Amino acid sequence: MPAADGDSALEASRRPSPRSLGLLVVVAIAALGLDQLTKAIVVDRLPPGEFVPVVGDLLGFRFVENPGAAFSLGSGATWLFAVIAIVVAVVIVVFARRIHSLAWATVLGLLLGGTLGNLVDRLVRAPGVGQGHVVDFIQIEGFPAVFNVADIAIVSSMVLFVLLTLRGVRLDGTRPARSVADTDTDTDVDAGADVGTDVEGGR
Repeated sequence: MPAADGDSALEASRRPSPRSLGLLVVVAIAALGLDQLTKAIVVDRLPPGEFVPVVGDLLGFRFVENPGAAFSLGSGATWLFAVIAIVVAVVIVVFARRIHSLAWATVLGLLLGGTLGNLVDRLVRAPGVGQGHVVDFIQIEGFPAVFNVADIAIVSSMVLFVLLTLRGVRLDGTRPARSVADTDTDTDVDAGADVGTDVEGGR
């Protein structure tokens, strides 16, 4: 009977979680949609290269076309970044079936939406398929690059990834069980504390 229960739990863990998949899709679509909408507005209304202040000189918009990666890095390998983006998107779709955590669904949704946002630019914008320039427009004083909403989504996903990893949260939403050795150590520490308290009380 325990073996059957274990098999059932394993089979359940292999099935995709509708809630997690749904959240991943919603987050990805929201990130992609917001990215493409803001880029369309920028291309339509902002002259290239001109700085438009939003919060004084601290934050503003400057329309630039970036042939490189996020934050205007690696401008000489546009086609390579397009290939990497496609691979990342495929890997996310494959791993999506293993996700049973809403937090991880948010992480991969942001990463997928941001990746697709910049990939769309590389596929459909000039100068050609796979070599299109990404539209960047957000500029912060003192920051060395101009970026966009897709970049924000990607970086946010990386921050959440680090936080979840440090907390030990797995793709299925569980955390590693504490080892027997750790439990025994904690018990010994507690016992030692109790003995110390008894000794102090007897003085």
